[in-house]
This record gives sequence, C-alpha cells and structure tokens, in this order.
Amino acid sequence: RPTAEGPDPTVGLIGRLRLRDDFRRLRREGRTVRRGPLRLVHRPTGSAPESPVRVAYAIPRTVGPAVVRNRIRRRLRAILVDLDRRPGGVPSGDYLVRLSPGVANSSYAELERLVAEAIGALADRPSSPPPDDVAT
Repeated sequence: RPTAEGPDPTVGLIGRLRLRDDFRRLRREGRTVRRGPLRLVHRPTGSAPESPVRVAYAIPRTVGPAVVRNRIRRRLRAILVDLDRRPGGVPSGDYLVRLSPGVANSSYAELERLVAEAIGALADRPSSPPPDDVAT
C-alpha cells in the first residue's frame, strides 16, 4: 500500500475561523459572555471528539498600535492552546474573542484568567432553557 505524501495530519490544533458564513452563524446562533474588556462569543459545532475548535480575534485599532494588537493576539492564542491541553479542554465550536481598549495593559496572567472565566461561564450556562418540571 503506498504511503501518503506530506506531513501527518496534526492533532489537537486550534483552527482559524475565516468564512463569512461562519461569522454570520456565530453572530446569529452564538452565546456571548463578557469578562472585563473581553467578550467571548461561542457557537457549539458538535459533541464529537473530532469537532474542531476554531477561533477568530477582533482587536480594534483603539486597543493600540499593530505591535500591541499582535502581542495580545499571540498571548490569546497561547492561552487557548494551553487551556485546550488541560483536562476537559476547550469545548468544541466556533469562538470570537473581542477585546476593548482596556485590555492593552493586561498581563498574560490577567488575560488567562479572563479567558478561563469566560469559557467556564459558557460551559456552566445551558444552551437552551431547561424544561419545566411539574411537581406532583
């Protein structure tokens, strides 16, 4: 049997959210959690283990010059990879991480706390209201 060319497929990487339709679905169907200057929008895409985690970042120019915005984006990527490697990981789905100008002076530890709290809040909140229980 011939071997496939190229590198083996990577496992456990966080993908990028790119397509306009994906952003529209995220805006329409996503749930939002806000923690300080960070707003996290999440739309589950499936419960199968192979369901990917895809992330997009919205860091406006008001946060700072390109050097500051890129540093924050790199920190957020590292934080999400670290959280995904922990037991339980990051729930699968599409994410949009939006930041406001107050984040420019945040340390790595502060960003990590904000992201972890936001993901935890999304996991704690049910996606649909629970059914009414009728007491008998």
